[in-house]
Order: sequence, then structure tokens, then C-alpha cells
Amino acid sequence: MIDRALAGFLLAGALALGARAVRSLSRGGAVAALLVGTAAAMAGWPWAFVLITFFLTSSGLSRFRRTAREARIAGIVEKSDERDAIQVLANGGLFAAMALASTLTGQPLLATAALGALAAAAADTWATEVGTLAGGVPRSVVSLEPLAPGTSGGVTVAGTIASVAGAALVAVVAWLTGAASMPVAVFVGGIVGSAADSLVGATVQERRWCDRCAKATERRVHTCGAATRITGGIPGVRNDFVNVVCTVAGATAAMLVAR
Repeated sequence: MIDRALAGFLLAGALALGARAVRSLSRGGAVAALLVGTAAAMAGWPWAFVLITFFLTSSGLSRFRRTAREARIAGIVEKSDERDAIQVLANGGLFAAMALASTLTGQPLLATAALGALAAAAADTWATEVGTLAGGVPRSVVSLEPLAPGTSGGVTVAGTIASVAGAALVAVVAWLTGAASMPVAVFVGGIVGSAADSLVGATVQERRWCDRCAKATERRVHTCGAATRITGGIPGVRNDFVNVVCTVAGATAAMLVAR
């Protein structure tokens, strides 16, 4: 495991530096990615390969037509495509921790849960990146009311299809590498986690309003420079918390199906 840890540290470091160079990760995000990648490699190379697949595909989608996407959602979303440490840990921290725990304890349910968490993160990321770029009017998963592109809790047909594809990719890659013995459970975990993300985003995540621009947003300070005010949800519940809920729900659902 020490050899894998060293090799994983070097490989994760190279990927993190590359991502930092193209501004896919902030400095803190690169450090967090280094830690998550090293932990996955310590668990075993199949785990590292699944994580790399998630990271490269998600980063690729984020960079594809980035300018056009940012033009649609710049005034809505809280953070940019340059992911920080909290975002990296919210999406990959549970996966890495449970993958390592499954290797140390030999518990297959922990392995399935880990992959369910990553499948959920992939499903949510793909849905967001594709849904905001493909066009179409997002609708609230709860009320079906139209929402501005990029608003948490909003879903589109293209985003939903992408969500299924993201969960399926993780499940298939995990099965091919031998990391998953029950890919169906992993796939279900991805779908459930992404659905939980949308539901919590639509109901619990704080919603804000810019009086100067008369527009809804998730930013505490809008792009115009004005401070925004809360109009709904629970104060302090922001997108990073919702992402944690997404991965926890994915892990739990995958484990329940595996049982």
C-alpha cells in the first residue's frame, strides 16, 4: 500500500497541477484533489482509475464551450468552474474515504457505497454541465415552474439524460476494472443521489435576490456588486452542502440495493 500511495501521490499531483494550469481547480482544490487521488490509489488502482475517469470527463464537460455556459449562468451560480477544496471534497471525499475503508476492512458493501457516492457526483455534475449548455427552460423538480438556467433544483430533459449517462459511466468503468461487483447498485446510487441533489436544491438550499437587478441568484454578492438578500430556503445551506447530500444519498442507496 505504501508503494501505491507514493505512485498515487505522484499521479494525482500531476493531474492536479494540470487542472490548476487550465484553471479547472483553485490552489486549495488542487491540494484537495491530491489528497483524494492519493487515498483512492492507496485503496487500489481500480479505484484510482474510476476516480480519474470521473475527474477527466467532468473537467472536460466543464471546459467544453465554457464561455457560452458562463454567459448563461454567470449571474446565478455561486462559484465559477475553478473548483475549490470544499467542492472537491464534497464530490470526492466520501468516495475516497469509503474506498480506502473497504480495502482495509474487506467489506464489499463499503466498496459499493463508495462507488454509489462517485456515481451520484458524476450524475449531478454531468446534469449541470450539459443541462446548462444544451438550452431549454429548466423547471423546478418540485413545482415544475420555469427557472433561470443554473438555478439549483431545476431540471431539463438534456440534463436528465446526461445524469443517467454519468451514473452509467461510473458503474460500467467500475465493473470493467473490477472495483464493482454489483454495477446495477452503483448505477441506482448515482440516479438516487442526483435526484436527492435536485430535491434538496429546490427546497432547502437558500435562495437569494438582487434588488438592484431584480433577479434571482445564489450569490451573496451579485455580479453587479450589490449584496443580495435571502428569499427562501434555510439560511447557510448552500450548494456545497447539497453536493454532500448528493453523495451520501448515492452511497446509501447503492448499499441498500446491494443488500
